[in-house]
Amino acid sequence: MLLDVLQRYWGYDGFRPLQEAAMRSALDGRDSVVILPTGGGKSLCYQAPAMCLDGLAVVVSPLISLMKDQVDALRTNGIPAAFVNSTQTPAQRSQVADDIRAERIKLLYVSPEKLVQDRMIEFLKGLKVSMFAIDEAHCVSEWGHDFRPEYRQLNILRANFPEVGLHAYTATATERVRHDIARSLDLKQPEILVGSFDRPNLIYKVERRKNGLGQVREVLDRHKGESGIIYCTTRNDVDTLTLELNGQGFQTRPYHAGMSDVDRHDNQEAFIEERCDIIVATVAFGMGIDKSNVRFVIHYGMPKALENYQQESGRSGRDGLEAECCLFYSGREMVRWRNMIEESPPGPAREAAFHSFEAMSSFATGASCRHRELVNYFGQDLPAEQHASCGACDVCLGQLDLVEDALVVAQKILSSVFRQEQRFGSDYTTMVLKGSKEQRVLQNGHERLSTYGLLADVPQKTIRDWIEQLVGQKFLRKEGEYNVLKITDDGRKLLKGEATPKLLKPAATTKEKRKAAVIEDSWEGVDRGLFDVLRELRRAKAEALSVPAYIVFGDTSLRDMARRRPTTIAGFHSVKGVGEKKLADFGQEFIACITIYCQQHGVATDTLAPDARAKTTTVYVEPEETGPNLSARAAFRLFREGKSVEEVANFMSRATSTVSGYLSEFIRHDGITDASPWVSAELIPRIEAATRKHGFEKLRPIFDELNGEVSYEHLRPAIDCLRVRMHFGEE
Repeated sequence: MLLDVLQRYWGYDGFRPLQEAAMRSALDGRDSVVILPTGGGKSLCYQAPAMCLDGLAVVVSPLISLMKDQVDALRTNGIPAAFVNSTQTPAQRSQVADDIRAERIKLLYVSPEKLVQDRMIEFLKGLKVSMFAIDEAHCVSEWGHDFRPEYRQLNILRANFPEVGLHAYTATATERVRHDIARSLDLKQPEILVGSFDRPNLIYKVERRKNGLGQVREVLDRHKGESGIIYCTTRNDVDTLTLELNGQGFQTRPYHAGMSDVDRHDNQEAFIEERCDIIVATVAFGMGIDKSNVRFVIHYGMPKALENYQQESGRSGRDGLEAECCLFYSGREMVRWRNMIEESPPGPAREAAFHSFEAMSSFATGASCRHRELVNYFGQDLPAEQHASCGACDVCLGQLDLVEDALVVAQKILSSVFRQEQRFGSDYTTMVLKGSKEQRVLQNGHERLSTYGLLADVPQKTIRDWIEQLVGQKFLRKEGEYNVLKITDDGRKLLKGEATPKLLKPAATTKEKRKAAVIEDSWEGVDRGLFDVLRELRRAKAEALSVPAYIVFGDTSLRDMARRRPTTIAGFHSVKGVGEKKLADFGQEFIACITIYCQQHGVATDTLAPDARAKTTTVYVEPEETGPNLSARAAFRLFREGKSVEEVANFMSRATSTVSGYLSEFIRHDGITDASPWVSAELIPRIEAATRKHGFEKLRPIFDELNGEVSYEHLRPAIDCLRVRMHFGEE
């Protein structure tokens, strides 16, 4: 059933790693904590089971924009979903409530603040809730990088819904955070599923920030016309960089907390709808963004935590295609983050912040495989075949040069720190090693040290970088308000020659070599001209529907179209990400576009045969006023043969709630007046009496009148048959 749901609504013919196990937990009603990286398909882990289970799935979502985008995407796929938040009018919220009571909604998105209100809890108690899905669940834990106190209140769900499965989903959680999530939500023997934190399609590159604008321009030139995010650590950097880039012809918009709500919303929508290519933002931007075709993320400054970096860089390449993640860091930012953490109140949150900051510093200044550094932090390792080279970071691609005599250089630096009595910071130590005649050095008599001028032939900035790298590799540490350098235990081993560091020198990599690092496999066989034409069609369709372009089709789908170049319904249905609803809504128009392009350019069509799914799966047809759709008509034939709802559901691989809807259509379509094939004869008079008392508008009063002894699945057919009899004047 799960695979059928994936194929029908999302156009997928298989599961990503760990998805099926996570979905089975949801179907079995067993609590779970699911950790999958950004882009790993977390949302499907609860969306697909929700379509298989009877009742309403409730999704906790932290941001309004995220709710809207996910609901828009679900509806575009033919899935009945809704959200409740402060942007809606009372009439709109009332309509959602009516739709839920009438069982016309399968997924409901709410904020944690809204969900824990007494009124909402009581409303949900009157419904059949199939599951609770808690997104961004790391916000529950004080050990997490984005703790939110309102998430702690979600433990009331267990008390009020003891038999309903609770499922927590996040992209970033260490082992300590995972267990804290389970404890805080009062989960019952949860299944903890942890996927690989590695994102092999992401290409990581790290440089010390030198010519900031020039470094950014170099990345943008490699991604002309593509979507990207530039993260800055200050609002001033956002505003300055936006002006500079726009002045050089790039389409960028700013985003930070100092802007008005209207301006932030407008700029975010422009980026999502592809009216601008690049958003320049602080970390205030991103959690609510579900845009799948971000091809690059630039950090114009170092984040304060490795979890933040993993999450923010992970907003690129969510479609599984290649994307570039570039980090430009500076020592000044490291000092600022350290000082901010030291000034925070003592406790678990501060301890976790220090741990994350040190890991982030090590990542930025290190010379080890970036992919391995990330997964190691989360307690994992790369597969054995990737130990020699991940093939997707600056270190493994040979874009960084290592200092050949790194041990000797490091011993000179640490010796100077020692002879300075470990009383000075990085800048001062650099001056001593450089042989500076600056007044402070001379006043302290440090020109007489044996380490004075030992690195006189090395640029000052390079020496400063090496010091930061030694701090990141834990041979040195910084202490106190003035970040005084201290030698660690590992540093003492280094001085004895018992440990060897890795030090980087500026890369001599050419632009051509950098370009060669971009993964090309995903473009194999793709007609890029057709891809661009399809992008324009996608943009037009998205504007007409007032939804983001990626909701119509992701880049993965467009590339597959431009590779297959289908001119038939069956061929188009074989395209990745084309489910039945999208086939019905967009198939003919995209096929026509492909056909015309191929004719005009003399390009071969239908280069790949339709797969088996496209040949055998019923084409989704939207219900029309003239009659039921094809799936409903198939169910009608089975009902006429005397089959029950459960038998039809099993035969068609559909959820019983879906088939119950087909039965209601069948009763009205064929004018059925006797519900006895589907409802026990002794129950029918009781149901009809309660219906006459309360009317046809809402099922809940009828359900309560019968003391909950009759399920909604049995109520509907009896009520529908009574409605038919009254319509024909038989009552």
